[in-house]
Formats: sequence, C-alpha cells, structure tokens
Amino acid sequence: MPHLQFEINKKLLDGTKREFYKKIRDTFSEVMNTGVDHIAISIKELNRFDVSIGRAIEGDDICLMNLDIREGRSIEQRRELALRFMSIVNELFEIENRNQYITFTQHKGEDFHLIERYLATWAKGEDPLA
Repeated sequence: MPHLQFEINKKLLDGTKREFYKKIRDTFSEVMNTGVDHIAISIKELNRFDVSIGRAIEGDDICLMNLDIREGRSIEQRRELALRFMSIVNELFEIENRNQYITFTQHKGEDFHLIERYLATWAKGEDPLA
C-alpha cells in the first residue's frame, strides 16, 4: 500500500486535487504494474515559507514528495515514476520542475496494513487486494 505524500507551499482548489489524485493513482498503477485500490495519497498544503529547498528562489512554489513504496521496483521504474510525477505537479500545481524533490522509501510488503490483511511482497501485475 504505497503512501504518496506531497507537501506544497500553496493552496489548491478541490477540483485540481481530484484531478491530481486520479493522475497520480493511474500513473503509479501503470508504472509500478499494480492495481489502484490500495494507493494512498496525501497533500499537505503549507504556508509559503513552511517548505524550503536550497535551489529555489525565496518565495517560489515548492513541492516535496515522500513516496513510501514496497520493495522490488527497479531504479528504472522509480526514475520513470519520479519524472512523471514531476510533470503532473508542474502541469496541475504550476510548480517548476527545479523546485520539486522526491524521496523514495522502500518497505517490505508486511509493513503495509489494511483491515483485511497486510500486503505480501510485490509481484509484477498483481492486485494486492484480490
């Protein structure tokens, strides 16, 4: 059950958030070869100076992404996901790519729990809730 966390220093409209959730969920599913029902996404809207990245100009819009995923994805998959997420953030949140930063944290499947069960080790093309 990935938890995809996005911290931004601006306020967003609900319609933009709904479109964002759909694009992020669909992209994760496609790139990581998995279903969508177990994907958790959170957006934290912070004040202008609550988020910083050294290369940004003071006052710029910024997006920091913390992506907690299961072990087993290749560096190529993670890199493709990072680039596609940055493109979505740029398109929908209008945040420059240079002001975005992504951190992946990989966990064993057993670290992710739903009411029904914990998840197994990732397998290509799986539906973890089936």
